[in-house]
Amino acid sequence: MDTFTAKERSQIMRQVRSRGTQPEIVVRSIVRRMGIRYRSCARNLPGKPDLVMAGLRKAILVHGCFWHGHHCEAGNLPKSNRSYWKNKQAKNSLRDVQNARALRARGWKLMVIWECEVRGTERLQTKLQRFVSLKP
Repeated sequence: MDTFTAKERSQIMRQVRSRGTQPEIVVRSIVRRMGIRYRSCARNLPGKPDLVMAGLRKAILVHGCFWHGHHCEAGNLPKSNRSYWKNKQAKNSLRDVQNARALRARGWKLMVIWECEVRGTERLQTKLQRFVSLKP
């Protein structure tokens, strides 16, 4: 059972952002310190990747574990209204797969970073360095 009224829950959910999230800011900061130039939220590409390195034809998507159905603790479904959230995560995951295919079909290399991966910034930095240094 939800502890908030429908109106309160709606107000809370309206405050959830799709751009400029804390995990995205951390990833941007690491990439910026590496001296790599990028654009944020490229609206002209499928899925609007969070970071786009056009010259390298590489894109990075930073996924929230809950919203995209990651199999970690943060991706767990709430106890109330489970069928709604299960369906929501399934639709988001399907859309993610479709967007990734469309990007790869256009010749882009893609990296997905999960919200839970951002906590280990040293490991994340190594992962990002490897991805960026790969040839397009």
